[in-house]
Amino acid sequence: MAETIASLEASLFPVVAKINEYLSNYILVFLLLGVGLWYTVRTRFVQIRCFGEGMKKTFGSLSLRGGRQEQGMSSFQALATAIAAQVGTGNIVGASGAILTGGPGAIFWMWLIAFFGMATIYAEATLAIETREADSDGSYRGGPVYYITKAFQGGFGKFLAGFFAVAIILALGFMGCMVQSNSIGSTFQTAFGVPSWIVGIVLVVICGVIFLGGVQRLAAVTEKVVPIMAAIFLLGGLVVLIARAKYIPATFGMIFQYAFQPQAIIGGGFGYAIKTAISQGAKRGLFSNEAGMGSTPHAHAQANVSTPHEQGVVAMIGVFMDTFVVLTLNALVVISTLYTEGGPLAKCGAAASTTLSKANLAQTAFGVVFGESAGAMFVAVCLFFFAFSTILSWNLFGKINVVYLFGKKSAVVYSVLGLVFIFLGTLMSNDLVWELTDMFNNLMVIPNALALFALTHIVVRISRTADRVSR
Repeated sequence: MAETIASLEASLFPVVAKINEYLSNYILVFLLLGVGLWYTVRTRFVQIRCFGEGMKKTFGSLSLRGGRQEQGMSSFQALATAIAAQVGTGNIVGASGAILTGGPGAIFWMWLIAFFGMATIYAEATLAIETREADSDGSYRGGPVYYITKAFQGGFGKFLAGFFAVAIILALGFMGCMVQSNSIGSTFQTAFGVPSWIVGIVLVVICGVIFLGGVQRLAAVTEKVVPIMAAIFLLGGLVVLIARAKYIPATFGMIFQYAFQPQAIIGGGFGYAIKTAISQGAKRGLFSNEAGMGSTPHAHAQANVSTPHEQGVVAMIGVFMDTFVVLTLNALVVISTLYTEGGPLAKCGAAASTTLSKANLAQTAFGVVFGESAGAMFVAVCLFFFAFSTILSWNLFGKINVVYLFGKKSAVVYSVLGLVFIFLGTLMSNDLVWELTDMFNNLMVIPNALALFALTHIVVRISRTADRVSR
């Protein structure tokens, strides 16, 4: 079986990598920045104007025991489910991968994508609430497939919605969960010597129990796990940054310097290096905060709120926490320990970084301060909770689209297949799993972005109505 999998990987990898090269370099960057810029202007910088409102609605009445809702989720439960999807391997493994391939400057482009992405996700969340449908059992059905069919009537709309549904099922429900389990398995094997397939079996059992409990059980888990896992990771990261405090100015300097002079650390000519830094920032930024991808609107559509605007401003905080807090902390840890003076990659750049994988780059970075063994264990435990919560949310997002395509009876078959892919992820190589996930993530953006452009008038109306009410 191992030989068959290896042969399949060898055949698929160059094909998928080439597709991703064109999607991420020539389509994804322009679509993500285009949608983000468009909504930033049309909503008059909603990510700045309404940032305080979003923070107040998110943390003003924070509770880790939202309780069982009559239908859907509380606003915080919906946000926690969305953050569970956002704060996963993209923050640890994705950021590390961007730094490995695009240099420290890739982080700057991830920040830029996230800033405009806050306006994008405001639009996604408001449209998800505006176009959702109530089910007979009191639950909500909402997400891009519903606002895509509102944006484009007739056969074209149904085609785009179907295309998106298939892409998200493959990207998140199947391939994405493989990325998460793959990262968990590899880091646990490095840290604790536990064979990755054993980790896969444990994951399948735990996830299966939660999948069977439906939306309410998932919400009860994510609203507790997300704040706790974030706090543990932030605490560990702050300890490292305090220990490396004298290198923090140089760390920020490298992020900005190599955003515009990446060839100094990536190698090659300026054109090649800058394209690599930007495309890696865009690709990993999308995978990290998911703004524009069309995944988290499924969670926000479950929120019990009185107006779409309320959940829109809460959704922005999810992107802020994901990228500007969690991902940035990990990036600062990696760069300050490995790339600054005294770090193992300080003088060797990309050539030396090829000896490290995406996952153990973070483990190596934390190990500089914690010690090799303790650093590997810390990242493995954090990554387990990050990736585990992401698996739960992504399974829900995929299930909503499976039900849209095939009806409620298909949900059980989908859940079983999802568990199979979770296990398979612990057996496959890291690179192919990432490339497949990137490809389907990229494909999801296209129909979602088209619908976001087409429904601008609805988002602008909701935003302006909220402005008048608040005066």
